Formats: sequence, C-alpha cells, structure tokens
Amino acid sequence: MKSLFLSFLLFAILIGCGSSKTSTNLKLSAHSGVSIFTNLDSLNWFHRGIDENGHTGIFLSKWKMQKIQKLRSKEIIVAIIDSPIDINHDLVKNKLWINRAEIPNNGVDDDGNGYVDDVNGWNFIGTRDNGYLVYSNFEYVRILREFGALEDQRFMNQDLSNQKEYNRALKKYREELVYYKNWLKSLKYSVKTYPTAKDSLKHYFPREDYTYQQLDSMYKIHKINDKNFRQRREDLDFDLGAMIAFMKARLDFGEKSLEDVVASEKEVDSILNRSLNFKFDDRILIKDSSGKFEKGYGNNRLSTNTEGKTTTYNHSTKVSGIIAMIVPSNVKIMPLVVAANGDEHDQDIAMAIRYAVDNGAKIINMSFSKEFSLNNDMVYSAMKYAANHDILLVHGAGNDSFNVDEIPNFPTDIDLQDGAKEVVGNFINVGASTAINDSTLVASFSNYGKKNVDLFAPGDQIYTSTGGNSYGYDSGTSVAVPMVSGTAALIWSYYPKLSAKEVKQILLESGTTYDIDVLVPGGEGKKAKFSELSQSGKVLNVYNAMELAEKTSKKKRY
Repeated sequence: MKSLFLSFLLFAILIGCGSSKTSTNLKLSAHSGVSIFTNLDSLNWFHRGIDENGHTGIFLSKWKMQKIQKLRSKEIIVAIIDSPIDINHDLVKNKLWINRAEIPNNGVDDDGNGYVDDVNGWNFIGTRDNGYLVYSNFEYVRILREFGALEDQRFMNQDLSNQKEYNRALKKYREELVYYKNWLKSLKYSVKTYPTAKDSLKHYFPREDYTYQQLDSMYKIHKINDKNFRQRREDLDFDLGAMIAFMKARLDFGEKSLEDVVASEKEVDSILNRSLNFKFDDRILIKDSSGKFEKGYGNNRLSTNTEGKTTTYNHSTKVSGIIAMIVPSNVKIMPLVVAANGDEHDQDIAMAIRYAVDNGAKIINMSFSKEFSLNNDMVYSAMKYAANHDILLVHGAGNDSFNVDEIPNFPTDIDLQDGAKEVVGNFINVGASTAINDSTLVASFSNYGKKNVDLFAPGDQIYTSTGGNSYGYDSGTSVAVPMVSGTAALIWSYYPKLSAKEVKQILLESGTTYDIDVLVPGGEGKKAKFSELSQSGKVLNVYNAMELAEKTSKKKRY
C-alpha cells in the first residue's frame, strides 16, 4: 500500500502554493474568565508605549494616566462598514448607536431617512427573507462578467480602454481558480487522513490534549532519530513524522477537529461554486437598486447572533471591540453591513458611506479592501460627499504584502484614471505594525506605500471581542484601522471644533518615529527605512495625538 508519507508530500505540495492565504473563517484562541473591565488593558500590548521588552504600542495607557478634562462632545458616532456584528456582545452592546427617531420593528420609516426600522444601522446585503448574503462574487469575476467574459474567457466588450483591466482580472481569476481547486483537493485529502493521524498520535497523547508546541518538539526529535519514531502495521505503512506535520498544519489553520476540517472543505467548495462562479448571481436574493442611488434595499438585520449561537463570520465584532476599548462613553458605533465571503459591491460601499454621513457619523471605519473595483466612481462620489460634510474616512491598506503605490487597492483616495490625483483630503490609509521595535516592526502581511499608505498602527496579535460574547486574538490591517478611528473619536470628544483634515494631520504628525531598517513585506529579506513605507513614516501615538490636538485647538480659539 502507498506510504502515507508520500501522501502527505502530496498534501504539502497542494497546500504550499497558497500558504499565505487564510480562511475567511478565523478561529481565534479564547481566553477564559477575562473581565472586560479590568483585564483587557493588560492583555493588549498595543495599549502601552515602548516598554522594557521593546514593545511598540500606541501610548494609550500613558494618556489615560493623565488628568483628562471634561468631554466637550455629547456624542461622536463611528460608522463601521463591515460584516454582520454580534450586537449582544458585552463589550459592544452598550456602545451601539441608537436611532431614537425610529420606532423599533413597526415596519414604518418613522424618521423618513429611506430605511425602515433602522434602529442601530443597516444591512446593505440583507435578503428579502430577512437574512443576509453569506457569499458574494470576487470583484474580478464581476469585471470579467461585465466586460463580456463567457466560458471561453474571451474579451467581448468593444471598449478597448477596458482591455488592460480585463486582462488583469483574467490573470487573477485563473490564479485563484487554481489555488482554490488545489486547496479543496488538499482538504478532501485531509478529511480522509485526519482519523489516521489522530489515532497515530493517541499512543503518545491518550487524552488528545497536545499543543502545537508539543507537536513541533516531537517532530524535531523524530527528524533526529527517525528509526525510533517509525512504526509499522501489517495493513498500513505510515510515517509518524508525516502525521505530526499533518496535525501541525491543521492546528496552524485553526482546525482542531475533523468537524473543523469538514467546515473548511465546505467553505472552499462554496467559494469555488459561488464567489468564483460567473453564473452565480449574488444579488438575486437582495432587493437592490440595480446600480442606482436608491435608498432602502437590504434590511435591518445586523447581528450574527441568534439565540446564543453565532456564525463564524464576525469580523465587525472584532473591529468594534477595539474601538470600544479606546474611546470614552460618548462614542457610539453604527454598524453598516456590506461584507460577505467574497468582495464588497461598490454600490453597497457608496450607499453605506452616504448613510453614515446622513445619519450623523463623524468617522467612517472601513476595515476591508479589494484589488479590483468595477464601479469606483460610485465610491469616489460618496467619498466626496463625506468630505463635503467634514467626515473622516479610515481604511485598511490590505494584507497582501505588496506596494499599493504600484498595485491598486480599493477603496482608495487616488484616482487612477486621472494621473493618480488625490480625490479627497479626509482619507487615511492604515498599515499594520507589530509589537517589536526591530526589523520586524512592519507586519509581514501588511501592504505598504510611501504615497498611498498614510500611517501604521498595531495590527498583530490584537486581543479583542469576537462573536458569541467571547474574546480572542486577531491580526491584519483590519484591526489596525480601528486604532486610528478610535483615536480620531477621542480627539473629537475633547476638541470638537477641529476639522477632519486637521484631525488627519494631527494623527499623521503625532505618530512615533522609528529610525530603523525594517523587512519589506513580500520582499524576501529586502530591507528599507521604516520611514519609506508610508507617507508619515510613523506609528500611531495616542498620547502625542491628544497633546497636538490640544495645541491645535488652542490656536483656533485665538
């Protein structure tokens, strides 16, 4: 019978082409017995400044220790354009924005804003049966379909100005199709192999309570003394080292049981049959406005939480929790849902921005990004609308380890069709930094760019709220963005007369400077000055920002 070691090599080859990818269902490590009122600050390195261990936080704790004057703003609203949210989470529920002009669940648009029963926000991917869209197309699939892509993948659109973008989308589509097909193949293999691997390790861990670190140590010993760790059976020739490596890979992907592996298999299968499928219409269940700025499509269902159970897609809960940990009591969170498993629609992004502006938001947090944009003019128009109302837009630079000065990342405040001119001056693009003041200061996954990334903020191993009223760690520019949004809310809470452009300037100028060489994400060991990877060359600093805000505010009074 064929050796399982050779089978594992096949598995490694299949999964290796996309090892930097992460499932959209993040499995976070839980922390039992945490008190959100006393322990979150100590659990989060980002609250501190540069400590004796070289940690590089945002100096939030230092600012909290100072004598703070009374709040000058009655309410600051931060709109979170994101996924569904756990509105019952202890850390989030008391921070939710309430539309007091709307009577809950009476089926009437009481305030006349175009949305029925929008008590806490709105779901722009809400379905007609009061659910919400789980899977959507990737944007490059929409582009291929829009430009005339058929099954033979030929460019049918007569407007040749679209040819370059079509070719870029087609290249991406082909790469991702191969990647997900290989991933699904490897997961199918994993489902079959998991019981054998688990059984082979049971001899060493009868309670099946091994950790990744224990498996790693065991694997290293096995590599040194292979003969002592190899076992033989009459009906099965297998290599224990392969099984250890297999289970390490499963833990690395957050798959702690066969059920987790099966769930991953179903998810990847859905991505292939929905997100990557030209024939899948991701709007058929939504009563949308067919590309027009017409209010009211979607529904008011914001939460993933139903009768104590939660879906795993709770990105917005993590983002909202970080803001809740930073801001004072007057700051409220307005959830606006646009994100499913796939890419966000430009129409939904634009409508969510307009909703936020029309309903009193001061800051709009956008912890999402995509490499393509079919209707970016819609988003540009909405961004200008926000700028005209003095609203700050804060966006994640993305987690692709590339230079966004060279490869576009949407939404962006740069008009690529008009000589890369800046569209608005109220937009901050945020990269992710780590806890360590050395060459690894920039997170390896973070996008960067001297022109188009404005600032870095902590985005690596951040402890925050997650669905089902629980807590865990997460990484990404997604969790760096709310650091900046929360700080902007702090500034406006005490200095409400500052403009959005002034707050942006304060955030960029007041950051911590690190005069060091850092590893360039995706650069295969290449280094550059940290100051060359963003416009400000700095990491967010709450203490400095509040000090500069006070000085700027005083200048405006005289």
